[in-house]
Amino acid sequence: MKVFNTLSGKKEEFKPQSDEVKMYVCGVTPYDDAHLGHAMSYIIFDVIRRYLRYRGYRVKYVQNVTDIDDKIIDRANKLGIPPRELAEKFTHRYFEDMQALGIAEPDVTPYATDEIPKIIEIVQGLIDRGFAYEAQGSVYFRVRNVPDYGKLSHRSLNSMKAGMRIEAGEEKEDPMDFVLWKASKPREPAWGSPWGKGRPGWHIECSAMSLKYLGNTLDIHGGGQDLIFPHHENEIAQSESFTGIKPFVHYWLHNGMVQMGEEKMSKSLGNLITIKEAVDKYSPDAIRIFVLSSHYRSPLTYSEEILEAAERGAGRLRQTANNPAVGEKTDKKIDTEQYRKRFIRAMDDDFNTAQAVAALFDLARDINRFESEGLEAGEAREALVELGGVLGLTFKEREEAPLDIEALAQNSAIVYQTLGLPMPAVATDAGDDIIKDLINLREKKRKEKKWAEADMVRDKLADSGIIVTDTSAGPRWKRKR
Repeated sequence: MKVFNTLSGKKEEFKPQSDEVKMYVCGVTPYDDAHLGHAMSYIIFDVIRRYLRYRGYRVKYVQNVTDIDDKIIDRANKLGIPPRELAEKFTHRYFEDMQALGIAEPDVTPYATDEIPKIIEIVQGLIDRGFAYEAQGSVYFRVRNVPDYGKLSHRSLNSMKAGMRIEAGEEKEDPMDFVLWKASKPREPAWGSPWGKGRPGWHIECSAMSLKYLGNTLDIHGGGQDLIFPHHENEIAQSESFTGIKPFVHYWLHNGMVQMGEEKMSKSLGNLITIKEAVDKYSPDAIRIFVLSSHYRSPLTYSEEILEAAERGAGRLRQTANNPAVGEKTDKKIDTEQYRKRFIRAMDDDFNTAQAVAALFDLARDINRFESEGLEAGEAREALVELGGVLGLTFKEREEAPLDIEALAQNSAIVYQTLGLPMPAVATDAGDDIIKDLINLREKKRKEKKWAEADMVRDKLADSGIIVTDTSAGPRWKRKR
């Protein structure tokens, strides 16, 4: 098995320290709903963990929750609520999202606020070793005391320093130094420490949690490519400086970003599709196929057309997997072993899920062809379910939410009253007819270029639990799941 190591910039043979793979993945910062960019990362590392176990490894998988952070504090202050309340709300919603996507729970889920004693221990250790210093109640890490700083992001100190400056109120020795402990400010959560009341910096949190639960050396550390610098670079510097042991991590794995057009999907840019919005429209299997049909290190471009295609693909696999065993039993069989070998060969090559997914579709095609000739293909179907399970596919139909016809009829009446149009002669208990009528009305308004009126119709359909998707073949609708 070979994996691409960001640290070396090349594929390397995967040799964990033992038969238990120690794996840490940077978790969520819960200040808003998680989006498809988060879904991509957590689906990928869920599949990597599943595959390692499929190949016979034991895996200890740790994924943290960063429940204290500048973004949480800023958002909570704007809403006028305590940061802990905000973090708890969106942590709960995040776990709901992970469950909806079929992502297995980590073996350990540490919360940053529960690990303050370990964080303080490491910060004090770094001061004692000369790698950190206290300044006005804050503690900073001396980057220039680490000769190989920049080895993960492959950047020199001079190139990193260009354009950097010391912010007002920061008593750094050097602009490159980063904060380990932040002195207390008004309206911010704070904990006692040897340097006064304050709270941890972002980077030290992950070092503390990974060292505590996995030890001084990890096999795999994962996250998005946007975390390479400064977050993961700083993790290496402070972890190796504290323990005196190198490497902190044997294999650094980073997934690409989900893009909306040319830009990364992110909360700060506001160009995101939340996981809740996605699972309202698409099945978990479709979202997984969308993510896994590209290589994990490549950027992934979001579009409704691509996800609709993934939904159709998920439907084909589901139908094949769930077909009852039919046909005549003969000595003629599908060579399932070739598909299994092809699947393993793809996944052994830096977790090439795109090729693994292609193998599943080809196997399904062979099963359908075989059975169309009246031959039994039960063993091949078992292989399809087995290999699909490694990718986290369930092959299950989703249950539709029951249609609230009364609410639909009321929303239809609101539409026609708002537009000043007479109500059509549609039975108020004929749900599908009401939906079709509203969709036809929306199309009429779109052709008239009355976009606000068309959007209002679509919004009222959404309020009734109906999702409308525009395709090249015309509008399609489905109930929310």
